[in-house]
Amino acid sequence: MTPKRTAVTAVVAVTALIAALAGCAPAGEGGGGGGELVEGGTFTTILGSDPGSLDPQLSAGSALFDISKLAYDTLVSIDAKGEVRSQLASEWNVDGTTATLKINEGITCGDGSEFTAQTAADNLNWISDPANESGFLGAFLPVGVTSVAEGDTVTMTLASPAPFLLLGLGGLPMVCGSSLTERDGLAAGTDGTGPYVLTEAVPSDHYTYELREDYAWGPGGATVDEKGIPAKVNVRVVADGTTAANLLLSGEANAAQLTGPDADRAISADLFTREATAIAGEQWYNHADGHPTSDPAVRLALTQAVDLDELANVLTAGKGGRATALAVVEPTVCSYDAIEGSLPEFDVDAANATLDEAGWVRGADGVREKDGTRLSLTFLYENSLGAAAAAAAELALAAWDEIGAEVEGKQQDETALLEATFGTGAWDIGWLTLSVNSPDQAIGFVSGTVPPEGSNFSAIENEEYTAAVAEASLMDGSEGCDTWNEAESALFAAADMVPFANATVYMFGNGAEFEWLGVIEPTSVRLVG
Repeated sequence: MTPKRTAVTAVVAVTALIAALAGCAPAGEGGGGGGELVEGGTFTTILGSDPGSLDPQLSAGSALFDISKLAYDTLVSIDAKGEVRSQLASEWNVDGTTATLKINEGITCGDGSEFTAQTAADNLNWISDPANESGFLGAFLPVGVTSVAEGDTVTMTLASPAPFLLLGLGGLPMVCGSSLTERDGLAAGTDGTGPYVLTEAVPSDHYTYELREDYAWGPGGATVDEKGIPAKVNVRVVADGTTAANLLLSGEANAAQLTGPDADRAISADLFTREATAIAGEQWYNHADGHPTSDPAVRLALTQAVDLDELANVLTAGKGGRATALAVVEPTVCSYDAIEGSLPEFDVDAANATLDEAGWVRGADGVREKDGTRLSLTFLYENSLGAAAAAAAELALAAWDEIGAEVEGKQQDETALLEATFGTGAWDIGWLTLSVNSPDQAIGFVSGTVPPEGSNFSAIENEEYTAAVAEASLMDGSEGCDTWNEAESALFAAADMVPFANATVYMFGNGAEFEWLGVIEPTSVRLVG
């Protein structure tokens, strides 16, 4: 991605480059049920960071992904079990490198114009064009797809088999009509087929949406002709978790995702609760030439120097544990532990030895140098994670200092963090979280072309991973899970990137109930009094 394009859905709990697909709620519903349905009310939800440009197809950042669900639909929807359901398309079929989707009749955009099979094909072709630099290309939509429309049917021709194609299409927002080519209005407005239309945008403060009362093509045929559906949605941007919790507990907000002590407060209040497992911590290294982290020995030593068990416990405030794989967001297709036995173990002596053998020599001030280059690194992490992230960052900084690395830690908001990692390249270590449902959605972020043409922002090149991916991609769905496991294990064994924490994440409701799987499903929201 480039600076204008802010996953892995998504949830980057740090920053989501790709956010979770929304469908039905996972297990974990808490209290807060009951009460009469409220007609014509306003649903106020908290967003942890500002999404920046609202163009839904440029960025796969978590804040924009969350907000896009209100105004934009996908071709198909995915339920909590990973089953494909209707949305814009009523029928679908995938056969090798050909996929067909029949588009429902009577679908209209917010301005009243018709959404057709041709509109769908135009969307897919726009995203598929590398020149447009869509954050979804190579993640939710495979590279090399061409699409044509005939009547009410879209035919997609793939460059190679894509075992999780429909799962990806379940997270790909569709834009209407002329906005596909004249996109300036999408930066601060909406042009989609979704259940709501944006009526007011005040960046870094709030976004207000109004209901489309004729909407009738939601997930599985959901409509808005139901009691308790909000007439308006007010999205408030609140970066501070404690402030968000206060707004929720006071009833000024109806929904907020909370972590740590703030989540404990909401749990104690017996609010409506949804919970799920998500990646909470991933450590990425800049492999590009000119960065000390382009040296495999530096990446290995930085990994060996940190007690990842302790780091995971601190970052998740005790509500999580070590990571297991790249794709853990429900509904998952594969379930395996690619970390255990693959990732280098915590060993400070080994970290020092790794750097010594690679020629990184300690200077008089304790900082290592090699060929006149100091081991000076820039470490970026997201500022909306609160005290737990700050504490975890301090642990990492102290560990790296011990092995002779001079590391400057910088907290940044999601937009600035992704601008650096996908744009300026002014970083060496980054805590970003790639939140995906299937292992193929991670391919473009850990291999292939670098920005601005691609999404491989770390410039990772791992031949073992690439070879295993090529093999796994020829297998049907879950049949390839063992090979996907091998692919990811190769990444982690080389310390090319380091997933280190999974967490239980919570979404709470006060005066409202809804389905949530990383993103609130708009048609499921019911206001209760």
